[in-house]
Amino acid sequence: MTEKKKKLVGLVLLCVVLVFEGVVCTSVTYDGRALVIDGKRRILQSGSIHYPRTTPEVWPKLIRKAKEGGLDVIETYVFWNYHEPVKGQYYFEGRFDLVRFVKAVHEAGLFVHLRIGPYACAEWNYGGFPMWLHFIPGIQFRTNNAPFKTEMEIFLGKIVGLMKEESLFATQGGPIILAQVENEYGNVEGAYGVGGPLYVQWAAETAVNMNTSVPWVMCAQSDAPDPLINTCNGFYCDQFTPNSPSKPKMWTENYVGWFLAFGYPIPYRPVEDLAFAVARFYEYGGTFQNYYMYFGGSNFGRTAGGPLVATSYDYDAPLDEYGFIRQPKWGHLRDLHKAIKLCEDHLVSSEPTHVQLGSNLEAHVYNKSSNDCAAFLANYDSSQDATVQFNGNSYFLPAWSVSILPDCKTAIYNTAKVVSQRTVADNSFARTTTARETSIAPASWSWYKEHVGIWGNNSFTSPGLLEQINTTKDTSDFLWYTTSIYVDENGASNEEKEGLLLLVSLGHAALVFINKQVVGFGYGNHDIANFSMTQKINLNPGNNTLDVLSMMIGLQNYGPWFDVQGAGPFSVIVDGLGNGKTDLSSAEWTYQVGTEGEHLGLDRVGMANSSFWTKGELVPVNESLIWYKVMFLAPEGTGPLALNLASMGKGQAWVNGQGVGRYWPAYLSPTTGCTDNCDYRGSYDASKCQKDCGKPAQTLYHVPRSWINPGQNLLVLHEEIGGDPSKVSVLTRTGQEICAVISEADPSPVDSWKSNSELTWNGPQVRLSCEAGWLITSISFASFGNPQGSCGSFAPGGCHSDVVSTVEQVCIGREACSIPVTTNTLGDLCPNVLKSLAVEALCS
Repeated sequence: MTEKKKKLVGLVLLCVVLVFEGVVCTSVTYDGRALVIDGKRRILQSGSIHYPRTTPEVWPKLIRKAKEGGLDVIETYVFWNYHEPVKGQYYFEGRFDLVRFVKAVHEAGLFVHLRIGPYACAEWNYGGFPMWLHFIPGIQFRTNNAPFKTEMEIFLGKIVGLMKEESLFATQGGPIILAQVENEYGNVEGAYGVGGPLYVQWAAETAVNMNTSVPWVMCAQSDAPDPLINTCNGFYCDQFTPNSPSKPKMWTENYVGWFLAFGYPIPYRPVEDLAFAVARFYEYGGTFQNYYMYFGGSNFGRTAGGPLVATSYDYDAPLDEYGFIRQPKWGHLRDLHKAIKLCEDHLVSSEPTHVQLGSNLEAHVYNKSSNDCAAFLANYDSSQDATVQFNGNSYFLPAWSVSILPDCKTAIYNTAKVVSQRTVADNSFARTTTARETSIAPASWSWYKEHVGIWGNNSFTSPGLLEQINTTKDTSDFLWYTTSIYVDENGASNEEKEGLLLLVSLGHAALVFINKQVVGFGYGNHDIANFSMTQKINLNPGNNTLDVLSMMIGLQNYGPWFDVQGAGPFSVIVDGLGNGKTDLSSAEWTYQVGTEGEHLGLDRVGMANSSFWTKGELVPVNESLIWYKVMFLAPEGTGPLALNLASMGKGQAWVNGQGVGRYWPAYLSPTTGCTDNCDYRGSYDASKCQKDCGKPAQTLYHVPRSWINPGQNLLVLHEEIGGDPSKVSVLTRTGQEICAVISEADPSPVDSWKSNSELTWNGPQVRLSCEAGWLITSISFASFGNPQGSCGSFAPGGCHSDVVSTVEQVCIGREACSIPVTTNTLGDLCPNVLKSLAVEALCS
């Protein structure tokens, strides 16, 4: 018997035992059309939710909302650096309780795609690699290197073994139907020479030998060896083809927006384009696609990658950073998933037949039988709308859109026609009517001013400028570089001399002090971390101290050889002192890892009553290297909080000892490059649609409710460059403003379509729904006619029927309601005019 047959027999016997014990087994295989689950080909919708980017208490709510949004699968990375912070010492608790997360997905009735990696990228610190890995002698990451492969295999085995112990693979009755080894290696493979392909082969063989009994994938890896499935990552994957006709067409990362970096505008992706990309993928034979991210969450503490990745990982996802549903993105995609699900049997039964309908116009037809088909009609022109003839019927296709016809005749969904409800204002905490802001009394603050430069007895001296990451081992963002500058006293002259300090750094930021007084602050950006500073300085005759506080803002997480990219100053020159340039780069420097406040543990709850803190009437503001502390009362409610740090400069925040993350509102984005109304038509990229130019990338910082105590709570800030804590406030959301506008010509809701029904079905409807636990409490606007404006600013048009009372009767006091958009329901003041119903409502 071959080894392969032995494994298969073993799986069958295992499944027999489990079925006998009452556990339902699931077989997972694949062919060229789709994943095959329990003998049935499946069309699957997936979404990324990373367990550490929120808290365990809200995992079930997020998963439930994902399921209600039409997802079948939850995808997550595994984060090696937090699961094995010290070699051989494992951690799976709190936000890092991987087993609890996978079980929560299972309890909701969804599948899991476990991306073990163990390289994650994910804008996560060091791409998910533990820092101790870097210091193993002779190691080279992600190539045919024995020390690296040894550690990678141990960790892969640890995770696979843990999942098996908990019976979490599908063949054990669990939810895991897919596993991933490595991640986007094809993008960088060429940089590793001959070691690259050898490493890919080894990684694939190692994964298969783990005997997970479910398929393995390699994303963005065109040379993924059999039996691993190579998959696509990108904004569009309709033209992607697997490297074997026996593998299904899968899309592991469909970017719903883009990540946020300090100093950059906020990127977003219109839902019309996102839906277009998804529909095109399935139109061209796709079978599995994953939204990256479906819920992005937050980079708490120092988990953000880099450089300069922000604390918010919102990603313009269907579920926002706080876990609230983002409309219309969530609703429009939910309707898309329903439309595609109606075509599932057709999509897995045949290859598509392509029909050209005109210039940039086409159809793809899937036949279930000779008289039963589904079709996609596409207009992929970026500007011109069109009307096409298909199967004897006429169809209007807006530019850059796809219509879905589950019976080859009824267009039940068009990607450019958004009929789901919208949220008034995108930001969860933006409007005063739906958010409560709690100010903190300025007199309540205490503070501790740090010493500049070397502060403890664990400093050390070395000639030359040391590279920062190798020195700190990422135990802190900070490294002090201290030396002295001697100025000739010239006899009796005691006048200051002006010089020019030239500092060049690998990144990411640095504060410079002369004689303990701050003189300059320099920094890079996400794309170019290195920077140079040219700063005028005044020096006294004799010895002067030069202290440089070099700052890391997230370790590099992407690119070839990213693990050896350095940080910190590598050149320091003083000019203009009358004796030419003085190169201090090779001088004697004294070093200290971390700041004094970190060493004292001022962020910890146990230090809240320490005598180190000073309290007084006037809180010092706009000072560098100062710690602030305050107690605040927990706002009412059970929802998440937002910490408003718009008045601060740059630093880190903690609530009750939990790391909220890095803040940097003083770093403003460029004033150009944004647009209020981004045209969804045409190819999208990460810089196409941006907002909030000239503003900070982030001012509000997520504080999970589970971190909050009843009564008093401790907030600690470490301010690095200067800010004003007296203006810090805490916000909580008390409701949401929602709206919808639907015309008589809009299609009926997707879920009301039945096979062989008439074109009109039940007719268009305005559907409104609140977050779970909230009810519709008021209707602020409701007009049937030709209302003007948009959500948040509707006004009656020339044809106007005030239908507030009609809508109130149907909706007030309910979590959700539906109003048919018909003259029978709403009256007809303007015959022969195409009318729309616009409604604005408040949930609370």
